[in-house]
Amino acid sequence: MVSGAIPGCVLPAPGQAGQAGLDFPLEPDRSRSFEAAERERPVLEEIPVEGTLSLAFSTDTPWRAKGPADDPDYATYGNRSVLLDLSGYDLEGYDRIAFRILPSCDGAQVVNLDCWLPFLPANHLISLENNRWNECTLNIGNYPRKGPQHLRFSATLRGRDLTTGDSCRFRIDSIFLQRTAEIPSERGWQPTGIVLSTGGYYSAGPKTAILPAACTGRFSLEDLRGKTVFRGSIQAEETTLGRFAVADFSRFSREGTYVLRAGDQVSRPFPIGDGNWDSAARKALSFIFGQRCGYPVPRTHGTCHLDLLAHHGGETVSFGGGWHDAGDLSQQSLQTGDVAYALLEASEHFRDIDPALAERLREEARWGLDFTLRTRFGDGYRASSVGLLIWQDGKLDTFDDIHTVRVQDNAFDNYLQAGYEAYAARVLTEDPMMQDYLLRTARADFAFAEEKFARDGYDRFRFPYEHCYNTSHSQWMATVSWAASQLYRLTGEDCYADKAAEAARYVLECQETEAVGGGLRGFFYRDTDRRSIVHYIHQSREQVYMQALTELCLTQPSHPDRARWEGAVRLFGDYLKALMAYTAPYGMIPSGVYAAGEYLDTDNFYALHLFPPADAAERYTRQLSQGVQVDPTHFVKRFPVWFNIFNGNNAILLSLGKSAALCGRFLEDPALTDIAREQVYWMLGKNPFGQSMVYGEGWDYPDMDSFSSGLLTGMMPVGIRTWEDTDEPWWPQVNNACYKEVWVTVAGKLLSLIAEF
Repeated sequence: MVSGAIPGCVLPAPGQAGQAGLDFPLEPDRSRSFEAAERERPVLEEIPVEGTLSLAFSTDTPWRAKGPADDPDYATYGNRSVLLDLSGYDLEGYDRIAFRILPSCDGAQVVNLDCWLPFLPANHLISLENNRWNECTLNIGNYPRKGPQHLRFSATLRGRDLTTGDSCRFRIDSIFLQRTAEIPSERGWQPTGIVLSTGGYYSAGPKTAILPAACTGRFSLEDLRGKTVFRGSIQAEETTLGRFAVADFSRFSREGTYVLRAGDQVSRPFPIGDGNWDSAARKALSFIFGQRCGYPVPRTHGTCHLDLLAHHGGETVSFGGGWHDAGDLSQQSLQTGDVAYALLEASEHFRDIDPALAERLREEARWGLDFTLRTRFGDGYRASSVGLLIWQDGKLDTFDDIHTVRVQDNAFDNYLQAGYEAYAARVLTEDPMMQDYLLRTARADFAFAEEKFARDGYDRFRFPYEHCYNTSHSQWMATVSWAASQLYRLTGEDCYADKAAEAARYVLECQETEAVGGGLRGFFYRDTDRRSIVHYIHQSREQVYMQALTELCLTQPSHPDRARWEGAVRLFGDYLKALMAYTAPYGMIPSGVYAAGEYLDTDNFYALHLFPPADAAERYTRQLSQGVQVDPTHFVKRFPVWFNIFNGNNAILLSLGKSAALCGRFLEDPALTDIAREQVYWMLGKNPFGQSMVYGEGWDYPDMDSFSSGLLTGMMPVGIRTWEDTDEPWWPQVNNACYKEVWVTVAGKLLSLIAEF
C-alpha cells in the first residue's frame, strides 16, 4: 500500500492567519539586503560591453534524470547556457560587472540563473523575479583577472513544479564593467567599517562594536531623532587576530533603536532590548515553513515529492514531507527530527511570552513529527534520506517516480528519534492522543536501538551524505544518555535513569581533565582511545554533551555520580571561556583544540572528513599551522579543518553556543550566557563583513544559494568559510554551495539557542 496523501496541519492562506507577523511565508524584504546596498554604491567609471544575450529553452523533460551509482537521484536534466566573449576588454581595470536580466518563464514561481567567469571560485547563483527586469551587480575585484575572459549564464533543468509552463526565456543586456570607490571586503578579520549586531542586543550584558584599527577618539550612540544618548571612548585592542578598535556600550541598556557614530562613520540602525530576537525567531520559522516538502508553499512551489518512495518489508511509504534539507530538495529524516525538536524547544520558550507564536511553532513541529513518525516502519527500520535536485509530477507509476530512498536499521537513529519523541510527548499537552502515541513510539524506538546495539555495537554509518556519518562513540553515548533521560522524565522508570547514567560513564572517560597548552581542558575525544578530539566540519551535534550531562544533574540529583557530572559541565564551560581569547574582539566560539597527529587515527579521520583529497594529511598539518600553537602537539583553530565543498561554520558555532547557554543556565554563570548570546550577534552582523546571515533580519544580508525555493525571509546559510588552507574567514559575494547554500539545520539551531534565553 502506498501512503500518498500526507497528514498534517493545514495553514491559513497568507493574510488570513489572524495574528500579526504569523502569516507565512513572510514576504522577503530586499531593501536592506547586501545586493540592494551594492546597487547604490557610487560608480567612478564604467564602460559598456557590446552585446545582448538571449537564452530560451523548453521545460519538457521526458527522460529520467540519473546521478552517480552511490547517489542515483542527485541529478538534473542538464542545463542550457549562453556565452559572451570578453577577450577584447581589460577586466583588470574594473572591480564590478553590472547587467540586467529579464526572465520570462511560463508559470515559474522560483527563477534563477548561474553566472560564471573563469576566475571566479564557483558559479554565482542569481535569484530573479519573473517577468520583470532585474538589476544585478557582481564584485570581481578580489580575483586576478588576467588573460582572455568570457561571461557565461546558464540555467539548470530541474523538472516541472505544479504551475510551470512549457518554456523559459532570458534576455540579458545593459552589461557594464565598473570601477567603484571601494571594493567590499571578502576575506580576513579586519572590518572596513563599523560592524555590530544589526539584529540587536540584549539590554543586559556586553554590547560592543568593532571598528578598523585606525579609529580613535570617542564614539556616541544616537537615537533615530539624532539625539545623543551615550558617549564612550574607543579602545585599542591587540589580540591573536591583530589590532582593532572597539566601542563598548555595555553600560547602556535603555530599549530603543540607535546608530553608533565614530568620527565620520555611522553604523546601520540596531535595536537594544530583550524582545528583539522574537523577530529573528519568526523569520526562522517562516524559512522553515518555506522549506516544507509535500505541501503547497504559497509563492514558492506546489505539493511536491509524493512520488518519492521508500520500500521495506513489503511496505511502501511516500518520503514527501518534513522539510527540504537545504537549497536543494534533499531530505533527511534525522535532520527533520532535529528541527522539529528545536521548534518544540522554542515553543516552550515563547509559551508565556507570545502564545500565538508558541502555537505556530508547535504547529510547524507537528508537521516534522508527522514525517518522522510516518517514515518509521515499526521494526527498527526507518526511511532515512535521499539526495534530490528535481521536482516530480506527483503521480504514481510515471517515469519520474523515485524508489531509491535509503532505508536502514540504525541504532543511533532510533536512540536520537526516541529522545525527540519523548520530549514531544511531554510538551504537546494540547493533544493527549498524540502524547500517548509518542510515548509508545519512544519506548519502542529506544528498545529497537538497545536490541540493535546489543547485537552489533556501534553501527558503521553506511551513507556518507547523511549528517550522522561523522558520529563518534562519545557523541553516540552522549545521545543515548540524553535520550534515556528524556524517557526517564516522561515515565519516571528507573531503567531509563540507569541507562542514562551508564552511557554517561563512557562520555566522562572521553573528557580531557588535564590541561594542554594554555591551560585548555574540558574538551572531549571521539572515543576512549583519546587519539582524536571531537570536531565538526559543517554539521554539528556538539551540544549533546552538555544536554546529556545537565539533564543527568537535573533528573538524578542524588545519584552517586552527580558530582562528576557537574564537574564535567564546569570543565567544559571553562574550556569555552578559555577559547574566546582566540577570536577576540569578535565573539565567535572557535572550532576548538586540535592534536597534531589526528590524521593518523584513520577510522575517525575519514569518518569526519568526507571525500578527502589524496594530500589530506599534509593539508591537515598545513591548516593547523595557520591556527595558534599552544604546545608542541596542540593547536587552536578558529575555523574547522576542511578540504572540500562541505564547509561553513554556522551550525558549529550555534551548537557550541547552545552548549555555552546550557552551561551558563545550569551553573548560573553569566559569562557563559554572554558567550552564547555572542553567537547570535555574530549571525546578525557582528562579523568581519558586517553582514547579517538571517535574510530579512538586521541589515546587509546577502542573497544566498536557494535554487529550489528562491529568496525566503529568514533563510540562513551553512556559514562563513576560510580562504584556502588559512584560518582566515572568507565570505565572497559569489553565491554557491555549500557555504552560501541555505540550510534548515541552521534555522533549527538558532531557534534552539534562542530558547535558552
